[in-house]
Amino acid sequence: MIQQIKDIVNASIEVKQKIVSDPVLLNKLEEVIPILVGAFSNGKKVLFCGNGGSAADAQHLAAEFSGRFYVDREPLHSEALHTNSSYMTAVANDYSYDVVYSRMVKAMGRPGDVLIALSTSGNSVNIIKAVEQAKEIGMITVCLTGESGGKLKNACDFLLNVPSSDTPRIQESHIMIGHIICEFVERQLFDNK
Repeated sequence: MIQQIKDIVNASIEVKQKIVSDPVLLNKLEEVIPILVGAFSNGKKVLFCGNGGSAADAQHLAAEFSGRFYVDREPLHSEALHTNSSYMTAVANDYSYDVVYSRMVKAMGRPGDVLIALSTSGNSVNIIKAVEQAKEIGMITVCLTGESGGKLKNACDFLLNVPSSDTPRIQESHIMIGHIICEFVERQLFDNK
């Protein structure tokens, strides 16, 4: 069992080494940070969505902005769209699970806001519809996916596609990428205050 544990850890390290060696992904990541800094600086908000483990990651990252990351600072307007269980279950029941996020984006999103959508496959229908709705409103869309990008590859403004097709390894890297974004956004907004 020890060797299997080591193999899993090494697989996670290998994915992160691929990220470090991927100039396209690193450049996209570098482009996203000032987008979020600009949004928050202009009183805009950042919304997150995902399913399953990606919903948990979305909520985690939203909390890093609305709570704090490293710095004791003012809260930033950020939230995960799935946290209202009454809304989620009503819309899924009355309409379809496919529209649970797009309806919330339509209700809450404004031009210049940012939607960060997490989907390991890049093919989750409710996430795709949320991204489409966000773009219709004039929001900026950032998608965290696995290697192929799935259908989100051509749907979003910024694609951060982790070079793996293994769901747990992708999700581990999504949190790492999210933490990198949170750290740099917080530094740029609050380091001089």
